Amino acid sequence: MAERVIVKTAHSGLVVGLSIVAAAILLGTAARGWEAGGPARRIFVDGPITPAVADFIESAINDAVDADASALVIELDTPGGLLNSTKTIVKDILASKVPVLIYIAPGGAGATSAGVFITMSAHVAAMAPGTTIGAAHPVGGQGQDIKGDMREKVENYAVSFIESIAQQRGRNVEWVEKAVRESVSISETQAVEKNVVDFVATDLSDLFEQAQGKEIELAGTKVKLDLSGALDSKGRAVVEDVEMTLRQRVLRVITDPSIAYLLMMAGMLGLYMEFAHPGTVFPGVMGAICLLLALLAGQVLPINSTGILLLLLGMGFFVGELLMPSFGMLGVGGIIAITLGSLFLYTPESGLYVDPKLIVATVSAFGLVLLFIVFVLVRDRRRQAMTGAEGLIGERGVAVTAIAGTGKIRVHGEFWNAFSKAPIESGRPVRVLSVDRLRVEVAEAKE
Repeated sequence: MAERVIVKTAHSGLVVGLSIVAAAILLGTAARGWEAGGPARRIFVDGPITPAVADFIESAINDAVDADASALVIELDTPGGLLNSTKTIVKDILASKVPVLIYIAPGGAGATSAGVFITMSAHVAAMAPGTTIGAAHPVGGQGQDIKGDMREKVENYAVSFIESIAQQRGRNVEWVEKAVRESVSISETQAVEKNVVDFVATDLSDLFEQAQGKEIELAGTKVKLDLSGALDSKGRAVVEDVEMTLRQRVLRVITDPSIAYLLMMAGMLGLYMEFAHPGTVFPGVMGAICLLLALLAGQVLPINSTGILLLLLGMGFFVGELLMPSFGMLGVGGIIAITLGSLFLYTPESGLYVDPKLIVATVSAFGLVLLFIVFVLVRDRRRQAMTGAEGLIGERGVAVTAIAGTGKIRVHGEFWNAFSKAPIESGRPVRVLSVDRLRVEVAEAKE
């Protein structure tokens, strides 16, 4: 029994020891992997905060982690934007496994409204000379004041949200409350004095030098910022600029407030015209697509849900083209819907990615099918009728009686009253020129 106890205790001790060693190795690897990182990544956010910007920042953070970058720098100049998109960005920065440095630049730039929330969430926040930050009071979608009880609710929520961010990052809680409730704004020097941002940096090299060695909280762990991989031997910044993907550029255009408004109006107008004049097809097709894009722009629908709906709508248009030929209008709408749906289907958090070449190949295949369908329809439309009275035109027959003005012919096994401008003898071949009710006009055919 004693031997069993000893063996069991030794075994347990070995397991615990190995677990501790493994954990230490993993933590050490994670720390070394970041500390030994390569050049920093940089993205530019210049304009309203929209779902496209949130998608861009999320993918940039993920790519920086995968590339083992020293840090991700977000050069920020924004007048504000959507609260839901701002919440998404703040959540991604707070949970980031790579240091995120917000740099309000260049001179003359500002972080207004949603930009204040994003700046507060950064591991390091800096401003260039001649920049401003503040005026974070919430407003309506078109920039109008929010009235009544809703104003108080939205304002109180925004205050609690930004205070929690400032507390987590050790920044001035009192000032951020004023920025929301009173829309105060301050310059870069005042922001440093009031502990709103960390320091003023003239350029990226200055930013990295001042941030070097700063203690930050990275994914729940206190670490010292090591940006040696982002500076060369002469102390110059080494960064890799990251551009928006095609998907994100399309999203950015669609989610622009003015474009979103026009899409909503176009969607409603198109559907109204289709319901008022059934069968016009084109207004209904474009109206349905525009309405879905407008719902995406207003964040009523998530990006990936909009992608799925656009794919289903596109397939519906193609089926409609087969069942109710529109000579390509439904098919073109289907190609547009499938292309946009393919771009929007997967978001960065899904971890999935569709190669743009595959999208191009798929859409091209659908386009070839559509061209074939339109070609067949046009050919059938141009083909001469083979039945009924119209099917007689151009056909050959035989004069049953002499036709001196009028007479009878046999064509397609049927007897018809016929008339001719020139006399035709009985038994001669004739060709039908036209059909006038129950009579046909004929002329003598060459044998």
